[in-house]
Amino acid sequence: MAKHEEVKNGIIFPVGEKNEGFAKYFVGQSYLQTLVADPSVPVGVGNVTFEPGCRNNWHIHRDGYQILLVTGGEGWYQEEGKAAQFLKAGDVVVTRDGVKHWHGAAKDSWFEHIAITAGKPEWLEPVTDEHYDKL
Repeated sequence: MAKHEEVKNGIIFPVGEKNEGFAKYFVGQSYLQTLVADPSVPVGVGNVTFEPGCRNNWHIHRDGYQILLVTGGEGWYQEEGKAAQFLKAGDVVVTRDGVKHWHGAAKDSWFEHIAITAGKPEWLEPVTDEHYDKL
């Protein structure tokens, strides 16, 4: 059994549906529950849940930023050129405009975070298994 399997039941916010709209930008299965999608508010807020081993592609937020509020499980965050950062519930990550990065679950754990995002994402290459397996 994977660690933190209770995350898949939505500890704080609903897990949402399979993240089909962004599936091509992920390795593995993720789920998305939109929490704020008001056109008059200049940020999007969503609950993103990752199955064990799931991670998103490298990406950059243009003309904006992203704040991750980790609400459950264990995962990783990495900026290009820096060491990967282990994440657990209660951690907060701020990604500034133009910074290439990725985030996702640990190999053996579900992972969940609230993503507060402004600007437009530029999706890049996947995080390879070779890179990920070294964590």
